[in-house]
Amino acid sequence: MDSESVKQEVIKQVQTQYAMNNARELIEKINEHCFQKCVPKPGASLSSGEQACFTQCMEKYMSAWNQVSTTYITRLRREGGQ
Repeated sequence: MDSESVKQEVIKQVQTQYAMNNARELIEKINEHCFQKCVPKPGASLSSGEQACFTQCMEKYMSAWNQVSTTYITRLRREGGQ
């Protein structure tokens, strides 16, 4: 393996780790935010209303996260190309 191959492999590993950390952070934030919003009195199980609220909250949060990520990546690429 030449030094360029090693460099590319290290970059790939760092990107993978970064993606995993972002996914973990997203899940933690969704759980924290949506649980607090949708489950005011935790019990042994979620009511159907709490489940619906949690699902809608999660979908909105993930959509917003994806939009922000896409915009950020586009901006980085645009600024990096200048």
